[in-house]
Amino acid sequence: MVTAVTVRVPAKVNVQLAVGGRRPDGFHDLANVFLAVGLYDRVTARSADELTITAEGRDVAGIPLDRTNLAARAAVALAEHHGIEPGVHLHIAKDIPVAGGMAGGSADGAGALLACDALWGLRTPMAELLRIAGELGSDVPFPLLGGAALGVGRGERLTALEVSGAFHWVFALADGGLSTPEVYRECDRLRRESGAGDLAGEVAEPAADPALVAALADGDAHALSRVLVNDLQEAALSLRPGLADTVAAGLGAGALAGIVSGSGPTVAFLAAEEEGAAKIAAVLGGSARVAVAPAAGATVLPQADR
Repeated sequence: MVTAVTVRVPAKVNVQLAVGGRRPDGFHDLANVFLAVGLYDRVTARSADELTITAEGRDVAGIPLDRTNLAARAAVALAEHHGIEPGVHLHIAKDIPVAGGMAGGSADGAGALLACDALWGLRTPMAELLRIAGELGSDVPFPLLGGAALGVGRGERLTALEVSGAFHWVFALADGGLSTPEVYRECDRLRRESGAGDLAGEVAEPAADPALVAALADGDAHALSRVLVNDLQEAALSLRPGLADTVAAGLGAGALAGIVSGSGPTVAFLAAEEEGAAKIAAVLGGSARVAVAPAAGATVLPQADR
């Protein structure tokens, strides 16, 4: 009888985040090109009489340890889908930055879905896991797949993209997080202030950039660096002006390009090769993290690796 299952789940960087106008429901249509990177959380599900959650590692003081945690919500959603009780203890070992724009909380939700599914012996089809994940949050489905994918709608409807070679990244972590809803509100405000409008129909329909999709498929870091774009970057910089200095420092250290990751405040720098990434990280200092993409999606670890 299986009593514990551990899942390793990756962070992400948005190499393209095109944001449409604000819809009547308050959300925005997106063309969101995700790339999974080799920074990981581990989510362990153990048999228990009731749902409990604990955490260790980086920035854990910043995450809730109750049923509002996405991992706990994922366990409840999966249990409800199958008509069972969510008897499980979830333990999260965090290495993905909290509230850093790298989908750490979403990764934990995805990891909990897969871990609980394996622990409870449910064998839920991946299509169903992705549907449940999409109901939990826009960024939750992608960590299940990993690699590269285009997310449309709110970002939850995924199409896998071809990606080859290795892309070397440096992530400059900032003190404190940024609220994703706050960044979207600031994006809307800046659009209204510019006179362009912020509503659906006033903003161009978001679409994936063919040149970016081709750069991923070709494994061409130089080509990718020329087309990185994040429509939320201006809003993140408005809320956290000091990020502009971080971007300048990474570019000055030799990065091919720098971009705010998702809603920030983490800044992602693309390097030409592994040695260049190490040099950029050394210039940026102790908070910088080096990682390679693409990374595999959520993976159940063998017993010896747990």
